Amino acid sequence: MARKTKEDAELTRQRIITAAREVFAKRGVSHTTMEQIATHAQVTRGAVYWHFANKIELFHAMRDQAMSPFIEQMNAAVLDDQTEDPLTSMEQYFCNTISTLQQSDSTRQTYEIMMAKCEYVDEFNDVLQQLLINCQIFIEKTQLLYDKAQQKGLIHPDISPSALAMDTHLFFGGLIHLWIKDNSNLGYRDQAIEHIKQHIRLRRILRPQI
Repeated sequence: MARKTKEDAELTRQRIITAAREVFAKRGVSHTTMEQIATHAQVTRGAVYWHFANKIELFHAMRDQAMSPFIEQMNAAVLDDQTEDPLTSMEQYFCNTISTLQQSDSTRQTYEIMMAKCEYVDEFNDVLQQLLINCQIFIEKTQLLYDKAQQKGLIHPDISPSALAMDTHLFFGGLIHLWIKDNSNLGYRDQAIEHIKQHIRLRRILRPQI
């Protein structure tokens, strides 16, 4: 019985996160109340507060659910000491991110909320600061991949891996923003994979054909 109760609680928690995402996407974060989320999830407001102290906690849970797989993939790429081509690992990570956004409605919706449906003011200013910290962590991990690529002679020895990492962060962050907002088929979604491949290609040392 205890196991059943625990499973039921987790199912309720997931239902609340799903409801929050759907209401956030429709109304925007600042115009959404916990009561509206409870109604959409078909649970009591008390049930929502039992799982989440406030809207910020709920927002974090929604965000973490979408981003955790990407964080795990990046960590795996950084920790992989067997690969002979860290640049290819980086390219695959970025391409997989785009593929996930294409295939997963919930992930795409979460990114739309974070980028277009949330005002990072008042109590959500701390959420913005955490997002910026996460960006810095991403840059540091990308630099580690560029460090490995440089050690393997894949990029020019005089180019700074830290500068490349920042450049890649700005490139991919911009690409994701344009991808998310391209609802009029302007080409950002269709061409995203090729843009990623070109970005990585431009970093490689060109080797003479034999």
